[in-house]
Order: sequence, then structure tokens, then C-alpha cells
Amino acid sequence: MKEYIKKLFISFGTIIYFELLYHILIFKSFNIKELFFIILFSLVFSIFVDLITSLFGKSVNKWLFIIIMTLLSIVFISQYINFQFYDNIISIYSYIHGGQVLGFFDAIWRVFKTNFIFILLFFIPVPLLIIFNKKIPTQGLKWKNILIKSGVFTIAFIISVLSLNLDKDEIYSANNLYYYKHVPNSSAQIFGILTTMRLDLERIFTNFEESAEIMTKDKTKPNPTQKVIEYNKLDIDFESLANEEKNKVIKDIHLYMNNEDASEKNEYTGMFKGKNLIAIVAEAFSPVAINKELTPTLYKLTHEGFHFTNFYTPLYYVSTSDGEYVTLNGILPKEGVWSFYTSRNNLLPYAYGNVLKPLGYTTYAFHNGRYKYYDRNLSHPNMGYTYIGCGNGLEKMMNCKPWPQSDNEMIDATFDYYADKTPFVTYYMTISGHLEYNFMGNNMAYRHRKEVANLPYSEAIKAYIATHIELDKALENLINKLDEKGILDDTVIVISADHYPYGLTASQMNEVVNIEDEKFDIHKNNLIIWNNKLEYKEFNKYAMSLDILPTILNLFGIEYDSRLIIGKDILSNTEGLVIFSDRSWISEYGKYNAATKKYISFKENKDPDYVKNINNTVYNKFVISKNILETDYYRKVFKGVNNGS
Repeated sequence: MKEYIKKLFISFGTIIYFELLYHILIFKSFNIKELFFIILFSLVFSIFVDLITSLFGKSVNKWLFIIIMTLLSIVFISQYINFQFYDNIISIYSYIHGGQVLGFFDAIWRVFKTNFIFILLFFIPVPLLIIFNKKIPTQGLKWKNILIKSGVFTIAFIISVLSLNLDKDEIYSANNLYYYKHVPNSSAQIFGILTTMRLDLERIFTNFEESAEIMTKDKTKPNPTQKVIEYNKLDIDFESLANEEKNKVIKDIHLYMNNEDASEKNEYTGMFKGKNLIAIVAEAFSPVAINKELTPTLYKLTHEGFHFTNFYTPLYYVSTSDGEYVTLNGILPKEGVWSFYTSRNNLLPYAYGNVLKPLGYTTYAFHNGRYKYYDRNLSHPNMGYTYIGCGNGLEKMMNCKPWPQSDNEMIDATFDYYADKTPFVTYYMTISGHLEYNFMGNNMAYRHRKEVANLPYSEAIKAYIATHIELDKALENLINKLDEKGILDDTVIVISADHYPYGLTASQMNEVVNIEDEKFDIHKNNLIIWNNKLEYKEFNKYAMSLDILPTILNLFGIEYDSRLIIGKDILSNTEGLVIFSDRSWISEYGKYNAATKKYISFKENKDPDYVKNINNTVYNKFVISKNILETDYYRKVFKGVNNGS
């Protein structure tokens, strides 16, 4: 065997080892299609590495080869650790901004320790290559060899691309994922990590555009003798806008909106018109935190007012930031970027601050973490708020030094900003419930360790509940202050989570709540919509954080066009749908796992194409959300609208 063939063999063996190990650990199983494409595209990448490490002197080529393989080992380890947190692939953008995306060293260290054996497996090739470096066959620069290797690489690349025609029928087929659809989890499952990252990099430079797959619906008007139905919609002629639009992406969005059904107004429309609104995204809040004795206010709020039995807060790509983005804008985030940061100059007409300020509302947003974290200092004022956090004023009114900071102290420090300026809309992003869940490095857990000492749970669960005792005290304090001011009855409190507590394992969560299907059940959560005078009512529709904004807009009687928001009013008669980052979903009829391609039915559905149609719906919602963000679409629709200023 010639020397350059031996090096190619080592290159391919190492890369396919990384890819197959990652696939087995993350996706748990193989099918023939996945194995075929991973081997083929790994071979192409291996030939490329072999080519690159043939361009210099013999010694340089050898150590460059070892350095590349070491870097690939680090990439696979980081991707593996990231998936344990967020169930998704790190994008090139997130690698560049990795300090904030991966979050906190303690949390990373915990995952590292828990998965040490698997992480070690990814690292094994590196010391072997270093120890046996003399066995690595390398040559100096020889143009004949370079030409041969370039030709082999070209042929292998062409074969790999042509092979995509073997799988091009399904919505997430190999052909579609390679050319037309940006779904990193699915492409990693089919092509492997390296090809997925290469596609991500290419799409950054080529300004990749993705189109929705719109199927025209029957728009037959109802019989005039029937009851007149009012809709949450404005007089926007999307069809005319589409006919006049030259930009393909914007035209595509117009056509999508034209094909959407507006949600009907209902018995709850305007129920809270003119009232104050306090909206809270609670860090890592979940049903695990609900305890009648230890968190009585949370227990009260989840057992009074509106009770949503099938509500979910899926985890998206940039954890808390994406959780806020989805909740506050009713739009799905884009993979590969920080959507909130990207939206910082976009028109966001339906964000609470922007839509309520023109109606005379005082608008404030507060966060008891670092005010620039995730660039909230840019995104939150763009939603129409005066934004204050630790670093631009809040540190003068409360102790911002411990970790995590106190939600209760934040309420004390900020209440007077808005209490006398009714009507008001106030947004809080809390932090007391943040990981790590232990009594050594978590200030809030340590503060309340005595209260949870006798609970029959693991230390992690005790610490988690302890952190939420601080949130509970903050809410109790808030309600008391509202009552003392005489404005409790005129204030609506809305609370949801940014994501499930990924600082806990599913087995730990199962100590308190029932986790039967880890894929879905860890994301099941509470949505609190509470007013002191609101009577209890239960809603069983499947819903998610994406649906909160349109639900609140309808309750407050805001004139809005429901077609422009990707989420849907939970209290309307629209069909419920929960959408996860990897394109899995839950509806009233069943749940679909995009990783395994398995559908579990809850009840009979006579539509033979139901799964295919919902997959198409989910895909479209992601694409349209991305395109709304990238094109500043709302500004195109609402020309001349002042952005909440």
C-alpha cells in the first residue's frame, strides 16, 4: 500500500470513528440510509484532510494532520456536551459566540463528569496519533500526488452529491437537507457532524434562502345566513402585496400569510382590556417547583385562574434567549444565530411594549442578571421597553454580586418604577431559578436550604425547589404590593418558563413529576394567566410558549392580525400544536418524534396524510419565522409605522 493511501486510511478511520461514535451516543441507532451517507461524506472529508496535509514539508504535514484530528476531537466533544444541554447542534455562529451559549463552567463540568467515559472515547485517537506519530506515513510536497489527490477528491465529491438523488422524496430527505432545508439536527443524523457544519458555513457566505411549501387552502366564504364571525385580523391584502413584490423571499411570506386562517374572536376577547400587565419569563421554571407548602404562591397561581393542562415550553437553540424570543414575539427562532440579537433593529409591532405604549401604557423591562447578557440591552428596548438590569442601574438598588441574584430583591427594587404609572406593562426576566442545583455554588439554593432539608428527594431536586422558593417569595411580594396600591384587581400576571430545567436529569425530575417519555415530557410545563377576580377554568388544548403572545393580545382586546404571528391564541378554536426544535411535534391526535420518525397516535384520525401534512406545517412555521426575522418583514407590511418609539 502506498504511503499516501495509508494516511488516507488513517484519516478516514479517525473521522468515521468520531462520526459513528457521536451518532450512536446521540441518536441511539442507525438505519441503512444514515450509515450510507455518513460513510460516503466522511470519506470525502477524509480525502480533503489528506489533501491539505500534503501541501507542505514532511514534518509540517505530519503535525498538521495531528493538529487537525485534535481539533476535530474537540469539535465532537463540544457538540456532544452541547447536545446534553440543548438537544441541538452548535452552529458556526454559536462557536464564535460560545462563551454565552454554553453558559456556565460549573454546568459544563457537571456534564463532563457525568459523561466522562463517552468524552474520553472521543479523545482516544489524539494520544494514539501523538504516541505513534512516527507511524503516520507523510510525504513532502509533490505536485503529482497533489493532482492525483485533487482528482480523487473531486470524483468522490461528485459521487456523494449524485448519491443524494437516491433519497429526495420526503420533506427531510437527504437531497432536501443538503440543498434546500436548514435542519441541523436532521442533517447531522443523515450526513454527520462535519458535513452539517460545512453546510452551515457555506450558507453563511451564500446567504442561503429557504422557501415554505405552501398548499392553498379552501377559502370559500361562509353562507351569509350563518352567524357573522369576527376575526383577529386587519385589512391587509396579502395577495396584492405578493403580486406587487419582486423579492422572492418576501413574496413567499405574503403568500403564506394569505393562505393562513385568522383566529376567531371569542368569549375571552377583550376580557382584560385596559388592565395592567406583568409578564414574567421565569428562569427554568417547571412543575417540579410547585409545592403547596414551600412555594404556596406558585401553587396558588397554578391552581387558580386559567389552567392549561397540556402546555409545553420547548427548549430551543440559544436556551434562555430563544425562550424569551419565542414567548415575547410569537415567532420561532432561527437556527445558527441569536434571533433576539438579530431582531434588534427589526420592527416588532406586537411585542407588549410596542403595542401597548401607543395606548398610554408605561413600559418597563427588568432583569436581575447582567444587563448586556445575550445583548438584551439592544433587543429589549426594541420591544418598546425602558430596560434596566444589573449594570445599567439595577445594581444601585439591589445586590447584584451573588450568583444567582434574588428575584425578590428585584421586585423590591423595581416596583415603584411603574406602580403609580397606570396603565403599565412590565416585563421581568428572572434568574433565581438558574442552575447549578446544589448548595455550594448557588446562592438562592443555599439561602433556602433549611426549608427543603426534609424533602424526600435528591440534593439536586431539593436545591432546585430551594431556588424557586425565592421566586415564590418574589411573587408573594409582588401580589402584596399590588394589593397595597389598590391595583391588584386591575392587574394581570402572566408567567411562563424560558425552558425546562436542563440542570436536572429526567430521572431527577421524575422524583416529583411523571416523566414517561423523556423526549416530550420534560418540556411539559405550566402557563400562568392570573387575575385576582378571574374564575378557575381548565383548558386541555395542546399549546406552547409560542402561543402566549396572541393569547394575551386577544385577552387585552388588542387589534392585531393573527395571521402575522406564528403562534395561535390558545383560547380560540384553532387546532393546538406543540413544536420542538428538531421538528418533533404534539397535537391532539398524536405525537411525532422527528429523530426516530415514529408517530404515536392518541386518537383516530381519518386523514391518511395527517403526519405528512403536520410535518409540512411545522417546516413552514420554522421557515416563515426565519424569513420574517431576516427580511424585517413586519416593516414591509406596516410601512411608515413608528417602531414603538
